[in-house]
Amino acid sequence: MIKLSGLGMVLLFGSCALQATDYHVDSNPPYFNIGDVPWATIQAGDRVFIHWRTAPYKEKWVINAVGTELNPIHVIGVNGPNGEQAVIDGNGATTVPGVNFWNERRGLIKIGGSNTPNNHLPEHIIIENLDIRSARPPYQFTNDGGGTETYATNAASLYVEIGANITFRNNTIRDSGNGIFVGANGGQTQNILIQNNHIYDNGIDGRIYEHNTYTAAIGIVYEGNRFGALREGALGNNLKDRSAGLVVRNNWIEDGNRQLDLVDAEDSSVLVNHPSYATTHVYGNVLIESDGQGNSQMVHYGGDSGTVADYRKGDLYFYNNTVISTRTGNTTLLRLSTNDETAHVFNNVYYGTGNGGLLALIGGNGQVNMQHNWFKTGWQDCHCTPAGSITDLGNNLTGTDPMFSNLAGQTWSPTANSDLINNGMQPLAAVLPDHTLLEQYQEHQSTQSRPISGTTDIGAFEYCDELSCDLIFTNGFE
Repeated sequence: MIKLSGLGMVLLFGSCALQATDYHVDSNPPYFNIGDVPWATIQAGDRVFIHWRTAPYKEKWVINAVGTELNPIHVIGVNGPNGEQAVIDGNGATTVPGVNFWNERRGLIKIGGSNTPNNHLPEHIIIENLDIRSARPPYQFTNDGGGTETYATNAASLYVEIGANITFRNNTIRDSGNGIFVGANGGQTQNILIQNNHIYDNGIDGRIYEHNTYTAAIGIVYEGNRFGALREGALGNNLKDRSAGLVVRNNWIEDGNRQLDLVDAEDSSVLVNHPSYATTHVYGNVLIESDGQGNSQMVHYGGDSGTVADYRKGDLYFYNNTVISTRTGNTTLLRLSTNDETAHVFNNVYYGTGNGGLLALIGGNGQVNMQHNWFKTGWQDCHCTPAGSITDLGNNLTGTDPMFSNLAGQTWSPTANSDLINNGMQPLAAVLPDHTLLEQYQEHQSTQSRPISGTTDIGAFEYCDELSCDLIFTNGFE
């Protein structure tokens, strides 16, 4: 018989007390509803499985708990028999019992900011594989006091008031004011990963202030997401960000007033003064501008608050993106707010279905260093007299057709005799080692290893024939 010492008994029973719990919200007791889960006492390692059912879950709640890197708090949607995601519907939702939090009008699922539970900084939380929708006016909900309220115009499907090490993965996010809203909260919100989601159909009719995503944090990465158009009549941007240490890589971003609006941290001096604030990485993305979509500028970098001293005034590394415009009028790739913003533009393909003269590189200000790009013949520096400057560092190509695999079908990989093949360059030393081209976007909402053989190709996708791809993928890359 094995006898435990006093210390051994303490360790044994202590580990039992901290054992994580799995909660399954489904048609079986005891968790018929999301509100049956004890959200006020969720702890590290707990997992909440929300199973698909034919009727949506009309419930809203706050997660204000502390997980760890090894034992995060994990909310997981379980698909239906045909792959259907469980739906969290804000229209007519009721706040779950047992929690008490402020700013209920701002979100459907909220991270941080509550009296019950009362943790100051929620950490290590993952929300995955749910369809989260319909947090906007005129939709209403029942609050935690039993009263009826209407969502704010800037309500979000996922609202982070404060949090660190938060992941949103493989969700469908739609029909809200903002799809995702992340607030800096004095720089306390840090390390956000937005990965492999489908984000579309958000925004408010006639308003410029709500977007598919609107984020501000220290350290935020967007990767593998599919961004679609905003709601009909909404005037916001697709991805709007005010963060320090922003990385946008290997996404599909289609339409919006601008595809990317990367501006100043207007209400956070902590972010403005953070060492990573002046460096932004945008690479491996597909950016699509459809005819009739909002602003003719696709990417804005710098600021919009009017407090010019707080603008990013740093370096935008913009490389290996595939940029497509089907506008019948002018398109401008980059608007840099002032001449203190510099864009390092290399290995991109910039193609329009109209004549090349409709395509311009900059909107007037800023410094651009460009090399190893493919532009449509006849492209312009600017549809204006620029106040900034463009420095051609060489090896840029022009042509009438980059020879995509299927232009009409939006398959942007190059064909076998495309000029995009092997005409790129290795990433600049300034982006290494953290931002090498290891992956590329995979339709849809995923990434795969980028099968580089030989010299890097121009654009978001690498060419390889069937044999060479098979060899690469079977040698540990996929």
